[in-house]
Amino acid sequence: METNADPSADKVMEATQEERQVNEQLEMLLSGRGSEVTACDVGPDQSKPVSLKKSTTYIVCAVIFNDKEEVLMVQEAKQECFKQWYLPAGRVEVGESLEEALSREVKEEAGFDCRPITLLLVQEQGPQWIRFIFLAEVTGGSIKCLSAADHESLQASWWDRQSALPLRGRDILRLIDCGLKYRRTPGHPFTLPVDLSCRHVVQRLILVFTNAEEQLWVLLVKAPGLHLPTAVALKTHAVTWAANMVVQDAMPSAYPDHDVNTLGVLGLQHNGRQHGKTDGVCFNVLVALLPDHVQLNEDGERVERTSSGRPPSVENPRYVWFQVQNVTLREKLLERTRNTSAVPIQSLY
Repeated sequence: METNADPSADKVMEATQEERQVNEQLEMLLSGRGSEVTACDVGPDQSKPVSLKKSTTYIVCAVIFNDKEEVLMVQEAKQECFKQWYLPAGRVEVGESLEEALSREVKEEAGFDCRPITLLLVQEQGPQWIRFIFLAEVTGGSIKCLSAADHESLQASWWDRQSALPLRGRDILRLIDCGLKYRRTPGHPFTLPVDLSCRHVVQRLILVFTNAEEQLWVLLVKAPGLHLPTAVALKTHAVTWAANMVVQDAMPSAYPDHDVNTLGVLGLQHNGRQHGKTDGVCFNVLVALLPDHVQLNEDGERVERTSSGRPPSVENPRYVWFQVQNVTLREKLLERTRNTSAVPIQSLY
């Protein structure tokens, strides 16, 4: 390692074996792959391991179009929404992967076999309730007719999105729009869950700081071995609050003067086969730390703050800023940051 010219600044590492290992971690997550979560750096003592259906509910939802860009809809059989229409959706069962749950729900409710193409959007109300919306395509089966009505659904139909249709909830209109937009102009690479286990709902952060000269730094935890920070989602907050927890832990003095902006999900990891042990999800997310350039002086007047062009000083010795020197990797990170090329994650709080 070497120190910056400014003795009060944070340490920056030379091109070493450690740097190559960090670059590999970054490349792996940018490509949508993942890695085992062996320990959590922030918040594990404030959260119990996930137990599906006891502490957490996962919902899967399918957005499926035909060649006419009509969307697949199902007519509800439940008494509280009888005969209303909705996208194929339902709860993940114990022991299922997210993709297995999606295939089962579409088959039960609409009659079709399907294949997920990509995650479109993640919606959450804290770690207790998370909905995974997939763009998918039909691979077989036949559409469910009224003669096959059961407790799962009454029937399925293709909707042109113009005809009057009594909807169970208008929230799906945004999901349908997301699917259409992605079909026409994909906003992020194809992203599907990676089969890796996790005990909690966790964020693994690529937390970046950039300046006007397009220099870029990533926050790392030093031990055991340099790695990207992980934080457990707390019941009392949105899942994305975990990124704020890391910044508060690493640089508490600088935290009030910066925005922690979770740009989206680069990939997610889920296994679910061992109930109570692997029911968690790890979201590998891209987060931008942005200086708040407008502050108030002692008289309450707005003043512009001049940026130093460097990331804020790390106060917790567990952390270090890593300046990305590899030109190709830096360009990838800058591009993903500028264009928010990641699966959106939306809090419904």
